[in-house]
Amino acid sequence: MRFMLFLLGFLGAFLFLTTSIWGGLQIDGYDPISQFISESYATGIPNATNLQKVFMVSGVLLASFGFLAPIGFPGRIITKVCFVLFALFYGVGTIVTGYFPCDLGCVLDPINPSISQLAHNTMGFLTYAVVPFCLLGIGFESKKRGDTSKLPLVSLICGSVALAFVVFLFGNPEGPFIGLFQRIIEGSILGWTFFCATLFLKPFKI
Repeated sequence: MRFMLFLLGFLGAFLFLTTSIWGGLQIDGYDPISQFISESYATGIPNATNLQKVFMVSGVLLASFGFLAPIGFPGRIITKVCFVLFALFYGVGTIVTGYFPCDLGCVLDPINPSISQLAHNTMGFLTYAVVPFCLLGIGFESKKRGDTSKLPLVSLICGSVALAFVVFLFGNPEGPFIGLFQRIIEGSILGWTFFCATLFLKPFKI
């Protein structure tokens, strides 16, 4: 079971990371500093369907990891709730944003948005509004219980960094560094996921 949890978390995060990089490389002139990840598979982009499918597979793996990970933390209500919320908003959220791509250009406040654009933007907003607090919740409860692993420290650092850049992103959603801010947010969450996945490779105090 532990090895399966490792595979779910590791492969889910790995697919998300590599697909995010690969998508941008397929588009001439794509700027990861100023453009969202979603712009690499927006409606009208060549081969966007393939990217959507890989993101959705990543979401299935991440959701499965989030739903099953609480098994390794018996008696921890806050941690279990945070993992389930992670599964719903980051895992299922990735499936939703993959299935419903944004319109070309991924404008955050379009005049006549498609249903797909509305679903994509709504899910993206909810994901970034919730997931950093999931990491922080796990970090605080783990610290309170005196975990001997680095879970408290890694969770608090990754959650704090993600939350800080969510504030920057939401504060200026059309600024010149939105792509960079988004990638720092995603990098923090994915880095935390990689770390959590590796915890299941060896016994740790819970």
